[in-house]
Order: sequence, then C-alpha cells, then structure tokens
Amino acid sequence: MLNRVRSAVAHLVSSGGAPPPRPKSPDLSNAPSAQPAVPAEAPRSPPARAGSGSSAPAKTVEARASFSRPTFLQLSPGGLRRADDHAGRAVQSPPDTGRRLPWSTGYAEVINAGKSRHNEDQACCEVVYVEGRRSVSGVPREPSRGQGLCFYYWGLFDGHAGGGAAEMASRLLHRHIREQLKDLSCWSSQKEVTHESLVVGAIENAFQFMDEQMARERRGHQVEGGCCALVVVYLLGKVYVANAGDSRAIIVRNGEIIPMSREFTPETERQRLQLLGFLKPELLGGEFTHLEFPRRIQPKELGQRMLYRDQNMTGWAYKKIELEDLRFPLVCGEGKKARVMATIGVTRGLGDHNLKVCSSTLPIKPFLSCFPEVRVYDLTQYEHCPDDVLVLGTDGLWDVTSDCEVAATVDRVLSAYEPNDPSRYTALAQALVLGARGTPRDRGWRLPNNKLGSGDDISVFVIPLGGPGSYS
Repeated sequence: MLNRVRSAVAHLVSSGGAPPPRPKSPDLSNAPSAQPAVPAEAPRSPPARAGSGSSAPAKTVEARASFSRPTFLQLSPGGLRRADDHAGRAVQSPPDTGRRLPWSTGYAEVINAGKSRHNEDQACCEVVYVEGRRSVSGVPREPSRGQGLCFYYWGLFDGHAGGGAAEMASRLLHRHIREQLKDLSCWSSQKEVTHESLVVGAIENAFQFMDEQMARERRGHQVEGGCCALVVVYLLGKVYVANAGDSRAIIVRNGEIIPMSREFTPETERQRLQLLGFLKPELLGGEFTHLEFPRRIQPKELGQRMLYRDQNMTGWAYKKIELEDLRFPLVCGEGKKARVMATIGVTRGLGDHNLKVCSSTLPIKPFLSCFPEVRVYDLTQYEHCPDDVLVLGTDGLWDVTSDCEVAATVDRVLSAYEPNDPSRYTALAQALVLGARGTPRDRGWRLPNNKLGSGDDISVFVIPLGGPGSYS
C-alpha cells in the first residue's frame, strides 16, 4: 500500500456524488457576454479542423476544444498552429491594430516545451457592465445604464491535468463576478460593512460558484483537470487582485516592488492541510499521516525519538515513533516538488473534482480550496506615472524570474519607448515571456546564464496604472 502511494502521480478517474447546486447559482453557460475587449467580428482563436461534419467522437471534439486560445489574440488557423508548436515556441500577442485591450494592456504567451500536448493556460480580458438587482421592496429599477456599475477584468488560468477547467473558467468566471456584484446596488451603509468588503466577498463567492458549476458539469462538458486562477478587477478606483494557486502578481511603482499575491502550495499551506487531516482523519484513508517529519520514517525506527511538527507548530519537537507514523506524509517533498498526497503541487484553484490518489479511491479535492486571497490596491492614493504597472504571470514566469528581475525588465523596456506609446506594454509582456522562455540550445531552452529556461506554459498581462485616460 505504501509503495503504491509513494509512486502516485496526478491521475483523473470518474466519480459520482457531485455536490448539489447552491441556491441562486446562476446558469451562465448561455448568459449574454460581457462587453468584448476586441471587436465582435474577431473570431475566438479557432480549434484546428480535423474534418467536416458533426460525427466526430467526443474525445476528438474535446481535444480540439483544448487547443483554443484567448479570443483577443485573434489567431488565424496558421497562427494557431504556430502557437501550438512546442519546438518553435513562438511568442503570441494581440495584433498591433487600432483596437487594443482595455487600458492598453499588454499580453504575451508561449506554449510549454513538451510538458503537455497543448497550452493549458488561458486568459481573459473584458469590460463588464453590471445591472442592479431589483430594489429591496421588489419594485424594478429603471433600466438606465447610469444606475449600474462597470468593472474592468483580467484573468489568468493555469490548467493542469488538461485544459478544460482553465478554458471554462476563462469563459465564465467574470460572469459569476458580475452576478455577485449586482447586490452592490442594494447596499446601504451598515456598521463595519464597507463597500470594499462587499466587493471582496462578491469575488470570493464567485470563485465558489464557479467551482461548483465545474463539479456539476464535469461529465457532460468533459471539464477535465483543474486550474489555478489569478484575477484582477478594477472597480470604483480600486484594484482587487484575487489569487487561488501559484500564479502571482506584483506592482512595480517608481522602481518599488509591491507584492499583490502569494503562492498557495503544499509548503505554504502545510498547517491548513494538516489541521484538516487532524480534524477529519477519515480523509487520510489510513494511508497518510497528518504529521510532518524531516524525512521518511523507517520501520526499524519504531520506538525511537524523532523530530516532527503538527498543525499547530512552526518549529520542531521530538516524539516517540509509533506505528501510524510509518504512513506516507500528507505533505511530502520540498519546493516545486512538494505534493499533497503525493499527487498535486497546488492547494488552491478551481476544478479537480475527479482527482484521486493514484490506484486509490481517496479523493484529494477536500484538501484543495477554491477560495482566493484578495488584496486591494487603491489607485486614488498615489499619483501614478505611465511606467507604473501591474504584472500578472502564471508560474511559468515566476519559476525562473524573480521580482527584482521583473522590475529591471520593466525599467529597461519602458524606458526605450515614448510614455504615450500604447505598444510599450505589449513589448514589455513579450520581453518578460522571452526572458523566462530562454533560447533553444543543444540541451534545451537556456537563459543567458545557461540555466534552464521555463519549460512550462508562460502567460503574462502587463496592466498600466498611470497615464492619460487609463482609468478615468
């Protein structure tokens, strides 16, 4: 049993028992779309056509669907083939035409070096109008757009074990946020309940509704795998950065680095995972222990004293080794190799409802949280210049690039462009992606220091915080 668990890897199997839908959860599959960030006639980067007719098997349809890229890239079939080329790894950005992303946002992406069949990252950038709900008395409000809200939205979704969850989240999460923000129109000042806290709660609730929709539809729509989600909402002068996973965001302001998220991994969330395993030992299935030891305990060490820590401890202490301590640790490995139940390296995100420990019936989803951490930045409290930016990146960027290196690239690239040149932010996003990807050499993709470049999918948004008309 322990040997089987020790060799476990991410493995999806079908399972029943989907949680019942929460009341008031909107069915958004066919809901009207948000205001598009690109012209309506621009096609979603189309799936590669394998033939005509509607008799293709479901697996073929899903394989094509996972090959789609963000709408705003406006990729032709030829561009889509280049975007899916693991050997060339061409950097993709929106076309440099008259219609740009909101705020002249820069975006760039590149596929992995063979880690998965297709690029499992997805991205979304929208301007979303929110109509108010009916008043508390039930009397409909006048359908004037002036009585609603408008928010700007950016989202990065890093898929794993398939691209279905990331693709679904990129299409629907902002609609869930829009639905939750409708309640703001009914808000009246109450003690200790601020407008900001209501927006944070709306975003948190939207993530949960999105995750529950994935649970309900994971079979009919073949929503395989899961995804990390990093989302930015700009509303009424404030930027809300919501992160569930190991993507990250930083603000670079006048050379200063302001972290706007943190990574959620088995190491950073060790105590939360251990506490759940302690409170609900049935989730461990008799195969895992919630305790952590510096190394794997051997049977010959029964009765000896060994360093350990539990869910309440940040330091280490000694305990006498007992039989149950020989079980596999709930959290094992270090750094990027850390895993929950020897299977998954992230602890927050959307999806993963079918995920089981390999060759086991133990579900891993109870240890994974769909709730994001939301940080707020008030744009009105600082006078920003055109070189002040918010950088969002999937872990393909941050695995090989530090915050200081990103800040240095921001300074180097933006200083080469005129402050009023809107293409400067796309150039910056491309530079960040190229810097993390590296160049092809005999032994793979290498950085200038000859270290390995990122072999993962890399996606980057660069959102300018200053300059004329950027958020007026």
